[in-house]
Amino acid sequence: MCSQQPTELPDEDFMTNPSLAMDACFTAFDKDGDDRLSLNEFTLICRALFRNDKGHIYVVPSDRLEQMFAVFDKNEDGYIDREEFQFCWNQWIKTIVRPISAFLIVDVQNDFISGSLNISNCSAQQNGLEVIEPINKLLDTVDFDAVFYSLDWHPSDHVSFIDNIKQRPIHPTSPLNADNAQVYDTVIFAGPPPMKQRLWPRHCVQDSWGSELHKDLKVVEHGVKVYKGTNPEVDSYSVFWDNKKLSDTTLCAQLRLKGSTDIYVCGLAYDVCVGATAIDALSAGYRTILIDDCCRGVDLNDIESTKQTVISSNGVIVSSREVKAMVEGRDRRPELGYKLAMELKNSESDLSKNNACRRQSQQQQQQQQQQPSQ
Repeated sequence: MCSQQPTELPDEDFMTNPSLAMDACFTAFDKDGDDRLSLNEFTLICRALFRNDKGHIYVVPSDRLEQMFAVFDKNEDGYIDREEFQFCWNQWIKTIVRPISAFLIVDVQNDFISGSLNISNCSAQQNGLEVIEPINKLLDTVDFDAVFYSLDWHPSDHVSFIDNIKQRPIHPTSPLNADNAQVYDTVIFAGPPPMKQRLWPRHCVQDSWGSELHKDLKVVEHGVKVYKGTNPEVDSYSVFWDNKKLSDTTLCAQLRLKGSTDIYVCGLAYDVCVGATAIDALSAGYRTILIDDCCRGVDLNDIESTKQTVISSNGVIVSSREVKAMVEGRDRRPELGYKLAMELKNSESDLSKNNACRRQSQQQQQQQQQQPSQ
């Protein structure tokens, strides 16, 4: 049955009459008419679901098909009945076809492009200025549901600045001390608790020119700025959390408020703040997309390691020209579908909570529409 041409997903009345679309989808793929979906029939759904905007069907490995099927086969009888399919439709298929996408632009600030921590002076010798044109093009051409700009926002006594190294005691186990440590080295501060810290030049000090977003970066009217690294005692690479996971930023709450399902991450530096942010997004349960040509980094080996970590965690890496079709639900990647299915097993993940909030909001809107006008 898997060799058959896949039936198209019904798109008529997809949002205006969701229950009709859901029933039509179930009936279309229930090939033998037994009012339940077998693994083979679910495979046909996946063949219709996971394809790009040119009609190319993405191959899904059989073991992943079985794992996703098991998420929706709640009673483990080897079939998905209509009640189980309702969960599959509302929480999985609708998210894949109609994602809510957030664009997260990480640290495109003066100091990383031409200032004190110009990444072109690092080992990879990449030019941070090169990310601005493709990012601006995405902002002009893609209708993201939310746009965020993160900023490194350090106090002058920040722990990461090499010229502050003598302000804090070094732990006896540190491989380097305050006298022989150099920029980009890692030391261990005494704490408590003991804390590893990579040393950087003084950069992105609050309210300085170096901390400002680059003048050529487009800042959209509805964009939200998220500030990180504000605690002098803890560094913060990720836009979600500080490096010790002691406190989160406003990003988590903002994403929940908007019901975001997909996060597109790019900016500076690829293997430091961008990578940490993408990995935290995946850990929180979000479908995460790293935009390769909108990132520049510090070290080539670390950039490659970042890519491998994202891929192994069921994120995807794409070029900016692929983003529009993905945001519009016309290019649907199986890695992201698998990620979502695995998160649906965990009701405590941010993505599951966001789906529940979105479903409740849609139900309220439908009830309001059905109420007779006074």
